[in-house]
Amino acid sequence: MKKKNIFCAFLLLGQSFLLFGQQKIAFKTGNLSPLKRADEHLFLAGDFNGWSAADKAWEMTPDGSGSYRLLKDLPKGIYHFKITRGSWQTVECTRLGKPIDNRSVTILNDTAIVMNIEGWQDNFAAQPKAHTASPQVHIISEKFEMPQLGRERRVWIYLPADYQSSKKKFPVIYMHDGQNLFDNYTSGYGEWGIDEILDKLAGQKECIVVGIDHGGDYRITEYDPYDSKYGKGRGNDYVDFMVKTLKPYIDGHYRTERDPANTTVAGSSMGGLISMYAALKYPGVFGNAGIFSPAFWIAPEIYQYAQQQKLPTKSRFYFVCGNAESDSMVADMQKMAAIIRNKIKDEQNSPVVIIKGAGHNEKQWNGDFPGFYEWLVK
Repeated sequence: MKKKNIFCAFLLLGQSFLLFGQQKIAFKTGNLSPLKRADEHLFLAGDFNGWSAADKAWEMTPDGSGSYRLLKDLPKGIYHFKITRGSWQTVECTRLGKPIDNRSVTILNDTAIVMNIEGWQDNFAAQPKAHTASPQVHIISEKFEMPQLGRERRVWIYLPADYQSSKKKFPVIYMHDGQNLFDNYTSGYGEWGIDEILDKLAGQKECIVVGIDHGGDYRITEYDPYDSKYGKGRGNDYVDFMVKTLKPYIDGHYRTERDPANTTVAGSSMGGLISMYAALKYPGVFGNAGIFSPAFWIAPEIYQYAQQQKLPTKSRFYFVCGNAESDSMVADMQKMAAIIRNKIKDEQNSPVVIIKGAGHNEKQWNGDFPGFYEWLVK
């Protein structure tokens, strides 16, 4: 009986710790731009739910006074989000129809967050966008077959300036979220500007860059090797597509250096997660990885997978994030970097870069890419 009482006391203590570790947050709308229909729903979409625009778990409900509210328990930390009416076409905006920056809130204790919404993007004509891709960027196919997933996807390629005039072979970087890499016209939140960055390096160490579009509603599950509340993880199939279908095509149609030392996988957020997984699963294919702001939070199983995998001592990983992205981003990334360093025994091949004040967006990754590229090609 004494042992049982001790166990119960320990269990209650653990439960109390969990309860006290959560802060009670009341999200509430203040001034609210009119909705199109009285039965419309509002959702919070942010780094706490994979930026899902219609996540039922983050749906706000009318409170009877013309406002909407949502009560949540959240750990202390930094969170970024926006409000939608169920899609990114209906996201909040300024009263003039301009996009707004992500909302940012630091949770330290129980609090109420009042959010004024000036306008909705679908109430305004789409703003004209210009193509910004350099002449070195080409679309391989609008409907490249992905047999491992039973889908099709647009695939881009950046070729160095002297590709046509030389007979050289080039290293290759495979990247995700292709819509956001080269062309502002196709980007949802701004572009990385990979082509502009590499154009300035013409004549120096040059690479081919292959960009694979994300799958929209499939993005989270395709970039996650594990099942989650967002659905069955298809990351394993996606990585197999890269290795067994896409890379053989690229190597067969372009002059590439095909060995692991000259083959890199890179991406940000969910793209950082799947890049990490790809380099762990296929170290004999991807000798280098660029891990930008990785969303390890959604797939904690990847730490155990990393512990289990064997890596060549020459494998190289570049870790980078901002310290204002979330409360756990830096710690999560450092945890993975420690696992990798224990395997490859060379900190120069696994640098960890923390950008003070940097957030979670394409502007940050545009600023991060030159450092990564300089490290990659040295």
